[in-house]
Amino acid sequence: MTIDTAELPDPDGPEDRPTPAGNPGWLNEDELSFVRGRIPIVYVEAVPVRLNGLGQVSEVGILLRGTPEGEMTRSFVSGRVRYGETLREALFRHLENDLGPMAFPQMPAALVPTQVAEYFPMPGISQFVDPRQHAISLVYVVPVTGTCNPRQDALEVTWMSPEEALSASTQLELPGGRGVLLRQALAAVGC
Repeated sequence: MTIDTAELPDPDGPEDRPTPAGNPGWLNEDELSFVRGRIPIVYVEAVPVRLNGLGQVSEVGILLRGTPEGEMTRSFVSGRVRYGETLREALFRHLENDLGPMAFPQMPAALVPTQVAEYFPMPGISQFVDPRQHAISLVYVVPVTGTCNPRQDALEVTWMSPEEALSASTQLELPGGRGVLLRQALAAVGC
């Protein structure tokens, strides 16, 4: 069986997308639950930023999402890497899905992440928690130059200064330890 981490319900990532008819590489909800209970799932996460003329971060884009429970939370661009998909393709796909086709992300020349986060379903193992699964996330800071029109389950992109993004109030709005992750990712690019 070909295992593909298809886009299924994700409280902290992309919402369920229709499964293409007849595509045997996609996992249905039961299959994904089975896989999530046995092996870590690979994700990419991106913190969109705008740069000033000196190449310094002037704005940080944080997504506003609605959860299946009806709660509003902040998050990053994120999602699973599909079977047979390169990291570059997965990162670009999720940036386009969440920010829209006119965001014009400046993909990094080398796909070395700024951070690697390991999420566990049980609190206390690491500072990152995802109650659904054990997940490994490769985190990138990606400059965008175009207009962002959120799509999928992203309701809006809030652009804020690095200081605002790193404030205690913003950090509290990022579930599962993502506030710490944002601090680490922005520190890696000089904020």
